[in-house]
Amino acid sequence: MSRPTTIKLPPHLDISTTTPRTLSPRGRPRSASIVKVEEVGDDRSIEESLDRGAFVNINADWVNVKGAWLIHVVLLFAGKVVIDTIPGMTQQLSWTTVNLTYLALTYLMFHWVTGIPFENHGGAYDDLTLWEQIDDGAQYTPARKWLISVPIGLFLASTHYTNYNPWLFFINLFALLLVLIPKLPQLHRQRVRFLSEDPSEATTPLDASFPSSGTQTPLSSQQSPLITITEANFH
Repeated sequence: MSRPTTIKLPPHLDISTTTPRTLSPRGRPRSASIVKVEEVGDDRSIEESLDRGAFVNINADWVNVKGAWLIHVVLLFAGKVVIDTIPGMTQQLSWTTVNLTYLALTYLMFHWVTGIPFENHGGAYDDLTLWEQIDDGAQYTPARKWLISVPIGLFLASTHYTNYNPWLFFINLFALLLVLIPKLPQLHRQRVRFLSEDPSEATTPLDASFPSSGTQTPLSSQQSPLITITEANFH
């Protein structure tokens, strides 16, 4: 008569009281996207539509006020006069400096800063730039056409007065494109995110041959007492 086979296991692995369970494959989060384009300021939200219509958005309404268009010409003329007073300043460098300064300031003002400095809209404009707030987002309005034509006209003037210098031409053209591209209707309320996290909570499964054990390594250095398992546990 053969002796019963005896196996020594710790108590937390007692199979006589443990019910079978389904093992799920281990997963890891998906890697972040390098470049992602997403939309902000959803107009389909009833709450945001009501907040935007409750008061006049004075943060963007000034572009349609009398004299708002003329101020661009005045500031450009004043800036040109001030820069020309710098000793050793040439006309080529002067026009390039005026052009780049105007484009940089308008980019920060219209396309970089978001929200409004007032608290009477319930945060409805927090995700929108000044350009996206103008005329409640309507495209091809007179104010938008003027704000597009000014940098183009300044670029043409800078190109002419720099005697069509190729290096200065490409510098001014590159700066102009950085300002004009965000003004395109196709990019209205679109954001380009770099290295953004994937909003999906789905995980990528690893090799199915390595399922999660569901157990943890005991922290205590004291050896657990052993239990005896015989052939009767398997019937």
